Amino acid sequence: MNPKNPAFDPVRRQFLGQCCAAVTATGMLSTLAQLRMMGAVASPGNGPQPPARAGNLPSDFKALVCLFLAGGNDANNMIVPFDTAGYNAYASAAGRGAIALPRSQLLEIKPATNDGRGWGMHSSLNADVAGTNTTGLKALFDQGKMALLGNVGTLVVPTTKAQYTSRSVPLPPQLFSHNDQQVEWQSSIADKPFATGWGGRVADLTHALNGNTSISMSISLNGQNSFQVGKRVVQFAVNPGGAVSLSAAAGTSVPANIRRAAQNDLLARQNANLFEAAFSGVTENAIADSALISGVLSGNAPFTTAFPGTGLGQQLRTIARLIASAPQLGLKRQIYFARIGGFDLHDAQLGAHANLFADISRSVAAFHRATVELGCADQVTLFTASDFGRTYNTNGDGSDHGWGSNHFVVGGAVKGGDIYGRMADLTIRGPDDAGTRGMWIPTTSVDEYSATLASWFGVSATDLPIVFPNLGRFAKPNLGFV
Repeated sequence: MNPKNPAFDPVRRQFLGQCCAAVTATGMLSTLAQLRMMGAVASPGNGPQPPARAGNLPSDFKALVCLFLAGGNDANNMIVPFDTAGYNAYASAAGRGAIALPRSQLLEIKPATNDGRGWGMHSSLNADVAGTNTTGLKALFDQGKMALLGNVGTLVVPTTKAQYTSRSVPLPPQLFSHNDQQVEWQSSIADKPFATGWGGRVADLTHALNGNTSISMSISLNGQNSFQVGKRVVQFAVNPGGAVSLSAAAGTSVPANIRRAAQNDLLARQNANLFEAAFSGVTENAIADSALISGVLSGNAPFTTAFPGTGLGQQLRTIARLIASAPQLGLKRQIYFARIGGFDLHDAQLGAHANLFADISRSVAAFHRATVELGCADQVTLFTASDFGRTYNTNGDGSDHGWGSNHFVVGGAVKGGDIYGRMADLTIRGPDDAGTRGMWIPTTSVDEYSATLASWFGVSATDLPIVFPNLGRFAKPNLGFV
């Protein structure tokens, strides 16, 4: 940086002073780690759609989308017994009690595989964006584009109730802890310290399929996460409204062109200090990546698909836009992470849960329609994950931390209209209850669920043990839902 440069005037000094004051010694590491999260563009909501669409995607393109339901989703009210005997037990005081859903409001489904029990979905799972003349996730299940997974959870080895009670097999540590179980779900390694996520390991194995490495194939729409942590591929975070950019300190009066010039002077400076040089390099990369994504998105044609203006709706809308932009970005494989919170419902569960499910139904259905519009529905698969399930027995107005849970997968390649795995025996203190309140011992492991998705994405059978070291302990490395 040259102080004799005429552009280096007092106004620019003011801006540089603000920068230095903002990046203190205590905040430097945080700033370095979060540079790609700084700044935000306004969420476009459901109004006029900005440009989004690209040309046709290559035939070998695939995208995997993890939708994380943070807080522990009570899937006991997502898929509900519908046959008379099953529903009566469900609604009894010994079952769900005060948090049981009225049978008249359930959406009956007809899974292709019959386990002798009838099933219905939460009534909010038929919610959809106004004017679409569709009925959300319920319609996708009926159309064979959505599969349900029964009683999935973290396991070290297959575990029966007798083994759990006697502690004769190793169990996942900190079973009912939010943070621990989120990491174990996202890493798919329940018996070792977290190092990488299974999405990150998949990216490490498949990133060579991409022609461009300037933009990461692992993109998060909701901050940093364990799922996308890899050894070679680093997750890249964008905001729900689109690409992020560096922004000025609040209240600054320095014109934008002077801020940009000062910023370029700072980045062009030769730094003898290794930390300063690394900081400069990360910042330059972040600015370049942001500019590249912004340029690609702004040059594409708009969607006609309408998305909800909610946080989740906009996360999935931006994922669809980035998928559409994959040819310009040189990517044939992409892994995405989206998240919606609010599921830790120890009280006031019924109303809050209904609102969450309605948002998910509208947003995921819109996302699927967008992939149909782009002609890539068969090449995009969205799946859910969560901390854990919740107790079948109510605490009075909500539910508490449980273990096994039900999930869903959506996409054109999904063999939908069916329930995969085995639904829990919904009997308090029964053969699947780890305690006295309906904490279901998983009958399908996260490893089996995740390995099925990884196989579809392109991980070979010989490489699956690299991604899922414990997979060989379980009977079904491929559950067949995709």
